This record gives sequence, C-alpha cells and structure tokens, in this order.
Amino acid sequence: MVEVQDIFAAYGIEYRQTNNLPISHLKAMSAIERCRTSELGGHKDVCDECGTTRISYNSCRNRHCPKCQTLTKERWIDTRKADLLNVGYFHVVFTIPDALNTLAYHNQRVVYSILFNSVAETLKELAANKRYLGADIGFTSILHTWGQNLIHHPHIHCIVPGGGLNNTGKWVNSRKKFFIPVRVLSRLFRGKFLYHLKQAHLNKQLEFFGDEQYLLDVTAFNNFLSQIYEKEWVVYCKAPFKNAACVVEYLGRYTHRVAISNNRILALENGIVTFKWRDYKDNNQWKIMRLTAVEFIRRFLIHILPDRFMKIRHYGLLGNRNKTVKLALCKKLTHTPLVERLKLSTNELLFKLTGRDISVCPKCGLGKMQRALNITKPPLFAFALT
Repeated sequence: MVEVQDIFAAYGIEYRQTNNLPISHLKAMSAIERCRTSELGGHKDVCDECGTTRISYNSCRNRHCPKCQTLTKERWIDTRKADLLNVGYFHVVFTIPDALNTLAYHNQRVVYSILFNSVAETLKELAANKRYLGADIGFTSILHTWGQNLIHHPHIHCIVPGGGLNNTGKWVNSRKKFFIPVRVLSRLFRGKFLYHLKQAHLNKQLEFFGDEQYLLDVTAFNNFLSQIYEKEWVVYCKAPFKNAACVVEYLGRYTHRVAISNNRILALENGIVTFKWRDYKDNNQWKIMRLTAVEFIRRFLIHILPDRFMKIRHYGLLGNRNKTVKLALCKKLTHTPLVERLKLSTNELLFKLTGRDISVCPKCGLGKMQRALNITKPPLFAFALT
C-alpha cells in the first residue's frame, strides 16, 4: 500500500531543494519520512520460550503523520469519556468563505485564532440569551483546514451538549433540534469574525503577499470585508447523537484526523499520485483524483499547523477552570454515572483496539516477548539540507 511516507521519500528531497519551506514544514516532512524506520531508533524483543526476535522501530509522533494518530486518538478519547454528560449532543460546523482562504493561509496563527474565538463567542453569547437557552454551555472545538481533495478549506467542528447551567445553578435542557437557529449562528459568527479580522489589520498583525498586497491599505481592506459581509456564511448543524457512545465514536473520526489518510492513496506511478476523495457537492460520491507528486506534497503541506498551535480546544463548562466544580455539578444534575479515568499502557490499548496481545510471541504463541535491546537512533543531521 502506498503511503504519504513513500511519496515524501521519493520526491521530498527534490521538493525541499526547489521550494523555500518554513521550519514547521521541514520538521513535519522529516518526521513522516523517518517514522518507524531505523533512523528513529527502536528496540529488539526476544521470546523467552522459542527465542524468536522482533525489531520494532519508533514512531515519529508528529501530529500530522497518518501513521501516528490512531493510538493518540484512542488515548484522547478515553480521557474525554469522563467528561461526557447524559444528554443529547449536537455537531455544529462553522466555515469561512473561500475569499478568505489565501489570507488565512498567509496568516495561519492569527486567522485560525480568530476563527476559534469567533466560534466560541458566538455559541456562548447565543446560548446565554434567554430567547434560546439562557444558560452557560460547554463544548469542544476542532480545527480542520482541508477539503477532501486537499484544497485549503478552514472550518471548525463543534461538539455541543444539548443544555447548560442557568444563573441559579440548575440544568436547562435544549430543544430537540439545535437550540440556536442556524441563520442566527451564521450571522453573528460572520459579524464577530470580520470585527476581529478588522482589528488584526488595524494592529498590523496581518501580512499580505502577491496579488493581495493592495489590502495593506485600510480603505481597500474595509471594502474587501464589506464584500464578504454581504455573503451568507456557511454554518450547519447535524442531527443530534443518539447517546454518549455515539459521541465518543464521532469524536474519534474528527479529533486526530490528518489531511489525508494512507488508506485513501491508491497508487504512485511515474510521479503521479492517485487517491480517492468524496465529492460532497455531488451526492457524496467517491471519485478518483490524480495529482503530480509535487502538487500532492504542496497540498499536503498547506495543512501543517504552526508549531504549538492547539487544534482542539474546550470552552465553557468543559474548560480546565470549570471541570472540578461546574462539570461535576452538571454530572449530578443530568444523572451522569461517574466514569473513572484510566491510563492504559500501549499494550493494553492495542489489546483493546485489536483483541490481540502483542506481548505474546507471534511464532510459538506460548512465550512472552521480552525487551532485549534498545536501538539508539543515529545522529540526526540538518534535515533542511537533505
């Protein structure tokens, strides 16, 4: 099976030599190329019964690596289970117009932060309004920057419980359908996002390149924002989840996803990458796309986030400051059973996922694989030069 790692290994050096890449892109490419190879070191296990040896190489643990997200995702989900309430949950998605995509890409840290803040302010403000709920809510927001065909498409997925705490400390349930009309959400989100973007421009926090340099002028930028304000922004709410187990499963599909998973890549032949993608504008049909390896790498790197930028954030009742008191109260009011937070070892987590005990010898099936040797990784030279 062809993987992103294979494409980087075959064409990554050439791509780095012909493109001036930021350090975050170089780090991600280097990590993905070396993932689970001898270059990251590893260990050798030996069966205490039959002497069979097995060498395992270390993972890169880069959050953009398609190979490294499964265990990370499962650990994260296990910790989230303890925060779920015995209520219905909604999935709400906020998207910015395509006209802002280039600006967002050139100012990722600033614009993505504005996106998070605008979504949070919109949900909290409208939920606090007695016309809709009149309560303080908690929710999780997850940033995705891609579409199925790897183009730049920044949007935020929110998992929102159907209710909250009012100012007297009582739990208030939402309506069966989402308690805030989508059009109201869309228009308030639009206003807040454009306000914060305008402030960022006034504070000279935005950079402009190429055909967008004219936007450095305040009048031109305000005219640009006015044109975007006239458009209807896309916000939609999916049907509520049936139960908490469905929420956990759904979270797993969104939280640690990368721009493209390895199982969508079909072939790499003569410098052409073939992969499948779902066309949501055409009845969700699966289609085949072919890109040059260079274009595939370019599109993949668009979605490398700035270093230490948090792509998953918790707000309101789920924020760290509220977990001890307010979330505990919510659990009591919603009759939510207390779930113990368990920290599973790698072997325990793999057994839970696959039903297979990796400590058992794969050959004799009787002995246990015991650590015999740690394989140290060789010195890592400047990856930016290779």
